[in-house]
Amino acid sequence: MRIVVVTDAWHPQVNGVVRTLGTLGEELDRLGHETVFVTPDQFRSLPCPTYPEIRLAVKPGRRLGRLIESNQPCAIHIATEGPLGWAARRYCLKRKLPFTTAYHTKFPEYIKARFRVPLPVSYRVIRHFHAPASSIMVATQTIQAELEQRGFHHIRRWSRGVDTTLFRPRERAELERLVPHLTALAGPIFLYVGRVAVEKNIAAFLEARLEGHKVVVGDGPQLEELRRKHPEVLFTGAKVGEELAAHYAAASVFVFPSRTDTFGLVLLEALASGVPVAAYPVPGPLDVIGDSPAGVLNSDLAAAARAALAVPPELCRRHALTFSWEACTRQFLGNLAPFDGEVWRGGGDLL
Repeated sequence: MRIVVVTDAWHPQVNGVVRTLGTLGEELDRLGHETVFVTPDQFRSLPCPTYPEIRLAVKPGRRLGRLIESNQPCAIHIATEGPLGWAARRYCLKRKLPFTTAYHTKFPEYIKARFRVPLPVSYRVIRHFHAPASSIMVATQTIQAELEQRGFHHIRRWSRGVDTTLFRPRERAELERLVPHLTALAGPIFLYVGRVAVEKNIAAFLEARLEGHKVVVGDGPQLEELRRKHPEVLFTGAKVGEELAAHYAAASVFVFPSRTDTFGLVLLEALASGVPVAAYPVPGPLDVIGDSPAGVLNSDLAAAARAALAVPPELCRRHALTFSWEACTRQFLGNLAPFDGEVWRGGGDLL
């Protein structure tokens, strides 16, 4: 089956949505399907206000339509609520094509944190965006319940996996080679990985009273501000691949201060590396950690981080192994709304 995935989140952005979609494409290919991504780099674009790393497509409608028609898919998935997402939604509705969407990001909370827009206003817009979808894919039961309370319908589960080959516990010698700036530190290492932005609530981590060292891996609009404010913290910038995996493996505790994530792929990456998680008891951590001993959830983030130091690495790794990319890819396939290839007047081999 040929699937078109329309997304405003794509490389060179470094975040959980991009990693999820990239891995989804690889898994779909492995299962014998063809995935075509429609992404901002295929259009004229402008930097997102307050977040220049994100590019927003400008007037993408006509070109987006041509891209969809030239690929003749038998399923369309709209991954994000940005300009490309809205254009794809209009295209599908105009042509009476079924489509699915995903709720990756709590945009209303992000917009409130940045621009003080009331939540009911933003949720009304987001609900309108998703309403015509055959199904809205969400990563967790907690997010599903939240959206249902806000009047969303046709919600289906689409969980997440983790690359347990890349993200794994590492020997000391390997870490000394890959991340000598971390192995040289004496005492516990408390790590954060992710966007450095106000909606991630990183200040709660940086201001927590913890004995040891704090390390922040990632880029974002708050990076320079927080560097100036917290000279005692090691900010490494964004890391990928083996270097990112080594940063996880060198940590003592992974601290996740966000209260607005829908899942938190970084939680699984830390656990797969044998690193316990400290977080608030909110959606995302509640679903990934739950009642597992692989992490500590507490409304006092510093207390959670201190308690997590006692969690054995093998418990973390064992919990991460229960999350499979293949299983979540099959979930995704089951949630799609395929349509008859004859809609393209028989052009192309669609299956």
